[in-house]
Amino acid sequence: MLRLGKLTDYATVILSYMAKNRFQMHAANEIADITGIAPATVSKLLKQLAKAGLVCSTRGAKGGYELANLPEYITVASIISAVEGPIALTECSISQQNCEQAGGCEIRGSWGKINQAIFNALDSITLADLILPASKPDEFYVPVASLYR
Repeated sequence: MLRLGKLTDYATVILSYMAKNRFQMHAANEIADITGIAPATVSKLLKQLAKAGLVCSTRGAKGGYELANLPEYITVASIISAVEGPIALTECSISQQNCEQAGGCEIRGSWGKINQAIFNALDSITLADLILPASKPDEFYVPVASLYR
């Protein structure tokens, strides 16, 4: 099973809240109160997201955090990468140097193709897509980002 960590889930919740209210600055405590995520966790994630360039911080009485870009340009892949690191299904998807089986493996190129397909899927879904109301299963899905490319 492919599973993301709880911190990635929390980061998505935080960014979704900020995207819905993107024309204001957000204090970490405010985000914690609204989302129900522990203040220390919110602060930690905001620092990681700022380091990755997904949010900007401003110091001072009127400071706080805001999205660094429009929600249409922040992808799920970039959120996952900011929290989890490079998206990779297997060790050889990142580097063959850490794989004990690299010398005799005949399928490592296939894993690369699979990894790229998953990355492309995650990169095609944006924060703007995530904050849209949930659609019915029979509705046709078009990522918001594709409308801007």
